[in-house]
Amino acid sequence: MRASDAERERIAELLREAVAEGRLDMDEFEQRLEAAYKARTHGELEPLVQDLPAPGSAVASVGSSAPAPLRGSAANWPARIGGTATSKGGFAFWGGFNRKGRWTVARTFTGFAMWGGGEIDLREANFEDREVVIRCITIMGGIHVTAPPELNVEVRGIGVMGGFGEGSNEEGEPAPDAPHVRITGFALMGGVGVDRKRTKAERRRLKEAKEAELEARRRSGLEGPGDSRRKEL
Repeated sequence: MRASDAERERIAELLREAVAEGRLDMDEFEQRLEAAYKARTHGELEPLVQDLPAPGSAVASVGSSAPAPLRGSAANWPARIGGTATSKGGFAFWGGFNRKGRWTVARTFTGFAMWGGGEIDLREANFEDREVVIRCITIMGGIHVTAPPELNVEVRGIGVMGGFGEGSNEEGEPAPDAPHVRITGFALMGGVGVDRKRTKAERRRLKEAKEAELEARRRSGLEGPGDSRRKEL
């Protein structure tokens, strides 16, 4: 069966996801990506994603009209739900607390900061349950929450002579199988901020993947004027 441009793009998206997660190194990614853009049949495309985990199965990816899965942390959500919580709260008084890296968020996590600050980083965290509530309470202090773009986050809080809300948002859509995190509480003469952004390592991998993709398209004769302009920028 002859492959279409849309099917080649879906395979390229799966490869970008794999390199963003660290499943492929850049050399292997570049080789597979160039082969994907040069492929003319499904038989040439399928081996390129055959060893990648679901939903990157070859037959479904090549023949399906469904959009390619989200990049980055989105593909691993089922494996990140469940287990025993490693932290149920954080407290800061004239000081600070932080929860980041590999940790497991409790079903209900409470952060309190008075004349101090707290940092809650969910980008590499696991979750005790699919439904999680993070309560943030600040009095003349601040708490900063960082979440990946694919996490389902709902912000509901009150600011009294302070602020409680969302900040910067990187490109990405919440994944349907990701946990639902509700951030609530209040800030009195202080602030609670929620940012959605990727880790530096993931952003670097995605940038390198994009550059490699443009080079593969150029070698395959598929690069258009817009692609050349983006590469120069």
